[in-house]
Amino acid sequence: MNLTNKVVVVTGSSDWIGKEIVLKLAATHAVVVCLARNAEKLEAVCELAKEVWAADAYFYPCDVSDTAELGKTVAKIVSDLWWIDVLVNNAWIRQKLSPLESIDESVVDSVIDVNLTWLIHCTRLFLPSLKAKEEAAIVNISSRAWVTSQEWLSVYTASKYWVRWFTEVLKTDLKWSSVRVAWVYQAWTNTSMFEKTGEDFPVEKFTDPQDLADVIVYMLSLPKKIWLHDVRVEF
Repeated sequence: MNLTNKVVVVTGSSDWIGKEIVLKLAATHAVVVCLARNAEKLEAVCELAKEVWAADAYFYPCDVSDTAELGKTVAKIVSDLWWIDVLVNNAWIRQKLSPLESIDESVVDSVIDVNLTWLIHCTRLFLPSLKAKEEAAIVNISSRAWVTSQEWLSVYTASKYWVRWFTEVLKTDLKWSSVRVAWVYQAWTNTSMFEKTGEDFPVEKFTDPQDLADVIVYMLSLPKKIWLHDVRVEF
């Protein structure tokens, strides 16, 4: 896909992996649409995107836990821009390593809601616009956690496992449409998410978000007859 002037929505794009995906897309002269909770951070990402030659950049603050708000936000994006060409579902949160019985109910709900439920709703709401295009794509960012079990990461792993199978069924459902579907499952990535959970990991050894973003843009930039639908990224 030639990404020049393509409208690409990136969820969870206020920081970390999502921010880097936006900036890499901007360098291809795509129109980037940033979606996350923090309006101030989103605005800053859009300004950076314009500096690196995005065709244009827009941001839409949205509470990822509120499905009704998401519906209004998606409707506004489609109304403002007329269509979208690509959806990158990147919004995610992680639990602290803990035995299941020690995990608070609110953490369980938040991880499942953001990592899985919201991803499904976001895809569902954008799909009519994507299907109207002659060439479109959905990329879901998952995790290696679904294939490599790690102790004390049960809820996060469950959410990413179901992202994988949701993506597989969606790919089958859209096989004969103009929308191509892929998912990326990466190993540990160097973000400050670990600081948010109060954990100390050797993050300098993990995959850099910029490198992971390069992979996403490479996938989307391939010729029409080539599609990488199942990509595993390791450090």
